[in-house]
Amino acid sequence: MNFEYFWPNMVKVWTGYWQDIIFNGLRITLQFAAVAVLMGVLLGTIVAILKMSRSKIVRFLITVYIEVIRGTPILLQLFIFVFALPQVLPALNLTTPQWTAVALSINSSAYVSEIIRSGIQSVDKGQTEAARSLGLSSGQAMLRIILPQAVRNILPTLGNEFIMMIKETSLASTFFIGDLMTKYKTIQGATYIAFETLLIIGLIYLCITYPLSKLVGWFEKKMSDDSGSGKKRIKHATYESGDLEGVGGGGEPNADLKATHTARDVTVRGRLGGFGLKK
Repeated sequence: MNFEYFWPNMVKVWTGYWQDIIFNGLRITLQFAAVAVLMGVLLGTIVAILKMSRSKIVRFLITVYIEVIRGTPILLQLFIFVFALPQVLPALNLTTPQWTAVALSINSSAYVSEIIRSGIQSVDKGQTEAARSLGLSSGQAMLRIILPQAVRNILPTLGNEFIMMIKETSLASTFFIGDLMTKYKTIQGATYIAFETLLIIGLIYLCITYPLSKLVGWFEKKMSDDSGSGKKRIKHATYESGDLEGVGGGGEPNADLKATHTARDVTVRGRLGGFGLKK
């Protein structure tokens, strides 16, 4: 490589193609990543709930689904969805970009489902017990009590999934869907300038993913701090009222256990308030 032409080539590529790179390539990359993660969350939620089903057959089928998707390369999955499935399911009549979006969504759902399942299992079981004691069915307790708390716990991880998907969409450039890496191939073919074009594309990826990763880290830290301060406030208020560990209330035995159940009951009642439900 002749570095004498490095900066002239950088200027030539940027000044000649920056609008196509930014307003087309970057836009399409972000669109594919957003669609994949959103559809992955919807499908992953269903998969996560089915993974916790009481039916052994359902759990087995869902486990196979997750392991197959997570155990095979995403590029292989893209080839199957773009070249094989259109022949198997011609009635769907989807375009190559649409099949690509479906493949990315399916791939994302396998990872997101485990994230959501971990979030659901991180919620205290007492929340479910309190919801059931108030007359809610298992489905209502899951939708109105458990999932809202689980989503709050997994939001930072979903942010990281979005960042990963932005980078993984580069594999879809194999099918010329118009993303950033597709623009690299187009520009390189027109100008025969490879290194400088790759460098510009790489810098754009870095300028998008690095601030997002910092934002996710800040959000995760803020949520952790809020959660910790909230627990301290609850503990302080409980001790102050004399309802924990026999402090006050006449030193009643097992007062701490009663206070815990009372706190759970209040939490569930507060969440049900928005739905107009009463015990």
